[in-house]
Amino acid sequence: MRASLVNQFLISIADAGRDLLRLRSNRRRDIVALCRDLLSTRGEASGTALAREVVEAYLAMDGEARLRFFFALLEEFGPDPGAIAEAIEAYLEHTDAERLRVLHRATEAPRQELFRRMNMAPQGTRRLVELRAELMGHIRAHPELRAVDSDLHRLLSSWFNPGFLSLTRIDWNSPAALLEKIVHYEKVHRIPALEALRRRLAEDRRCFAFFHPAWPDEPLIFVEVALVKGIADRVQPLLDEAAPLFPPKDADTAIFYSINNCHEGLRGVTLGNFLIKLVVADLQRELPHLRQFATLSPVPGFAAWLAEALEQGDPVIGENERKALAALADPDWHHDPEKAEALKTPLLRLCAHYLVRVRERGRPRDPVARFHLHNGARLERINWLADTSPKGLAESHGILVNYLYDPTRIERNHEAYVASGEVIHSPAVKALLPPLSE
Repeated sequence: MRASLVNQFLISIADAGRDLLRLRSNRRRDIVALCRDLLSTRGEASGTALAREVVEAYLAMDGEARLRFFFALLEEFGPDPGAIAEAIEAYLEHTDAERLRVLHRATEAPRQELFRRMNMAPQGTRRLVELRAELMGHIRAHPELRAVDSDLHRLLSSWFNPGFLSLTRIDWNSPAALLEKIVHYEKVHRIPALEALRRRLAEDRRCFAFFHPAWPDEPLIFVEVALVKGIADRVQPLLDEAAPLFPPKDADTAIFYSINNCHEGLRGVTLGNFLIKLVVADLQRELPHLRQFATLSPVPGFAAWLAEALEQGDPVIGENERKALAALADPDWHHDPEKAEALKTPLLRLCAHYLVRVRERGRPRDPVARFHLHNGARLERINWLADTSPKGLAESHGILVNYLYDPTRIERNHEAYVASGEVIHSPAVKALLPPLSE
């Protein structure tokens, strides 16, 4: 593949540069010194060799050493406040293009150029994605490192622009190594073994993934689709390996039942919305008789929010509902018809409230809801006991949601959401919402 040839070419350049610089001496330089050299070098061979040395030095470090390196990126390779102040003053005196360019250069942290140069190392793009994944793991304890993450996120968003990506359909004839990665990366509905993937790639199923030319054998994000009659309201029939094949010619609906981001280091890099829209367009071309495109999505934050609301005495939960919800203490409540029936109305009602009204920073609290609503979908239906797996019960008490992607309204819904955070929802969802207290 072309990317493999490029990688081999970079390796050959790095080898030549390493010989030139004699970097493999008995005295090994630390990674910060290597980074300084990488930023100052101008030669192609020496720069590629130094980039590889930096990446190899990072890979050889333990967790504590990597954390020290992240702080070095923050403190030693950050922007110069004095240079910024001087550039601002100069620009305010004469607002011309040249002074604006100088100001822009002053405000860009040197670590951004460092990351660009590290990307020249063989497999540099992959290593930077992995580096960001580890960096993000430290941000909760060290929020000051967000500045480093912000710079790296900005670069990765540019490098992984959907215009650079390729959409590929995955089927049972795809390379075995790729199929094994799909099994490994599936987190929404786990696949117990490779053979179990076969049913998810059958005639009435589709699987699509995005790939990047610098990382051609690694899926970045993938979506699994079921071709069905009507909007599905339970996931277990879609996952049943023994389920009979449904003729695609008889399907009128495509159900997106699992979407998986494969790499933590690409979190926040926009991929999923373009993937869904491209897959809708591809399915419309392949199967023009399809009339509906919808998801069957988890509500991963509902159970946690409900526990908080109960503990805090949220007035949205009435006294009778509070008593009914006590049945959730029984882990097998869903097997008891009487308990399940008593829980159905309050849980559906509170889930509707959670999805439509519970906000964080002006947007829905639920991350899956934010994703689909931002894409222009409509919150269509809330489904009772739609996922009775241990994961589904723990996350949302078995509730799953349909988000409807109507190609004629996607952009209008998207604009309403980004402008005001409006949660576009169906009359069926509106009917579940509890009245607002005055």
